[in-house]
Amino acid sequence: MTYAYIRVSSDRQTVENQRFEIENFCKNNSLTIDGWIEETISGTKEYKKRKLGKLLHRLKKGDILICSEISRLGRNLFMIMDILNICLSKEARVWTIKDSYRLGDDLQSKILAFAFGLSAEIERKLISQRTIEALQRKKAEGIKLGRPKGKATIEQYKLNNKKELVLSLLKANMSKTDIAKRLKVSRATLDRFIKIIS
Repeated sequence: MTYAYIRVSSDRQTVENQRFEIENFCKNNSLTIDGWIEETISGTKEYKKRKLGKLLHRLKKGDILICSEISRLGRNLFMIMDILNICLSKEARVWTIKDSYRLGDDLQSKILAFAFGLSAEIERKLISQRTIEALQRKKAEGIKLGRPKGKATIEQYKLNNKKELVLSLLKANMSKTDIAKRLKVSRATLDRFIKIIS
């Protein structure tokens, strides 16, 4: 059996690129996919809690697991190694397209898998470190980080379209606490709203 595994980290990403790569690869190598496994989940999530875990459980000797790149299996060295170890112990093969890996149950494959996993882990840590250093530099230069704070608007509050009612109740000397209860909002929300409309 030949299985294709596709994983994206968020809804904003698309599976179409990975699917196209796998379909194209299979066409060029006269392979037929017997099962497609697609999921939208972080690669840091334990593989046993993903669809990938169920796939690994049913792999048999001679099966092929194809993915666009080995990082689709997991996001850290130990997870990738664990997944590859399961596949190799079952005498199943792992083929990746972008990396051009053909991992089977031989010493060379195990060494390759370890070397790739190690280099991928090192690269992720370097990228993370470079990002942290860049943010620290910007902070030291006085650049404000994060999303800029915008001015609060009436639309941001539950009291939208109730300006006239609130003003009339205040004019009638109703307490802010009673107004908040009547409009089913907190006193703090009412206070912010009054500041905007005043």
